[in-house]
Amino acid sequence: MEILLLKAGAVVGMVIFLAWLIKVSYVKAPPDTAYIISGLSREPRVLVGKGGFRIPFFERIDELYQGQISVDIKTNKSVPTNDFINVNIDAVAKICVIQTPEGMRLAAKNFLNLQPGEIADELTASLEGNMREIVGTLELKKLNIDRDGFSNQVVEKADKDMQKLGICILSCNIQNITDEQDLIKDLGADNTWKIKKDAANQRSIAEREIKVVSAENEKIANDAWVASQTEIAIKKNDLAIKQAELKKISDNKQAEADAAYQIQQNEQKKTINEKEVEADIARTLKQQELTQQRVKVSRNELEAEVNNRADADKYQAVRSAEAEMEQRKRLAEALKYEAEQEAAAIKAKGDAQAYAIKAQGEAEAQAMERKAEAYRKYNDAAIIQMVIEKLPEMTDSVAKQVSAIDSVNIYGTDASGVSRLTSTGPVIIKQVLDLVKDVTGFDMTKRKEGNAGPVKVEK
Repeated sequence: MEILLLKAGAVVGMVIFLAWLIKVSYVKAPPDTAYIISGLSREPRVLVGKGGFRIPFFERIDELYQGQISVDIKTNKSVPTNDFINVNIDAVAKICVIQTPEGMRLAAKNFLNLQPGEIADELTASLEGNMREIVGTLELKKLNIDRDGFSNQVVEKADKDMQKLGICILSCNIQNITDEQDLIKDLGADNTWKIKKDAANQRSIAEREIKVVSAENEKIANDAWVASQTEIAIKKNDLAIKQAELKKISDNKQAEADAAYQIQQNEQKKTINEKEVEADIARTLKQQELTQQRVKVSRNELEAEVNNRADADKYQAVRSAEAEMEQRKRLAEALKYEAEQEAAAIKAKGDAQAYAIKAQGEAEAQAMERKAEAYRKYNDAAIIQMVIEKLPEMTDSVAKQVSAIDSVNIYGTDASGVSRLTSTGPVIIKQVLDLVKDVTGFDMTKRKEGNAGPVKVEK
């Protein structure tokens, strides 16, 4: 029993020892501090923001601050610039340990187990020396104007020295720059004057530019007004041209309508003329038939009386033929005049009515041609009838002229003079018949033999 209790006590003691051993062996580094474990291995182990084990009594733990450290850099004595002006500079640099194994190894050699303030004190002298070197290369004006450039040069200059210590310069800000003779203040006054001068120049330039822009805007507005007025004039002109074109089209349509109406009237007139010609032809044919019947009835009577009335009829036929020719001539002239007047009236209406004039002329020509054709169809009986109807007038005219003779003196020893006088009447009638033959081509003396020849209707 005692053995069991001893064994149990030993196990409990072992467990307690192991628990204590684990507790003292396990370490956990915070994020801003690096735990460097060394003792058994040649290269120390580094824990940053994580846990690990170390062997108590055989390995040790050292700390290295990993956070950001501020270092005040001040020139305790005046530092001459490149233009030999003594200045005092107050600056702040931000540094930290380089986060690489080599950087931590170098930092561990120099700053192991030091607090941030102690690390800053160790680096102040080095940073101040680098800043003094940079100040000596710059002029006062350049130093004030380009502070960022100055701080960058300080960082570049000091960074080489800091890397040898395992330190990285994050930034360097110039807080204040002063000089013993207040030259910076004078530079500020001079700069203020220049700023005012530049501001005045800029204001003058701005006013001039405003005037230029105003003039340009006024010109643009004027050009826009001129362009708009020009566009309005062009639109009005286009409208007038369009209205003229529409009126021209309307007038053409009206002229075409008038011409069409005139053509239609002419066609109607043509139709009426054709119907009238046809009626005249039919009436003439009827008259011809009637005349033929009359000729048959009065032929014997005519033969009995023709010798007695020959002279008078010849003269009357000549007069009637002349009168008829004159009447036909005047009728032709009247028709021609009427056609010319009608053509002139149609021509005055324009070329659109030319076709109507042509159609009317063709209609009249066709009517005249049909009348001529009707006259050509007259046979001998109709011509005889016409001549016989005119012979009494002709012979009567001859008789009146003979009866108008008051006295006749005949000189001669024989009876030839009297015989000539008594034969004058038949000679006159013979002359009348010859005249009818010459005018119409119709020979009354040969009509019985049937070879009197064709009638010259065109005369």
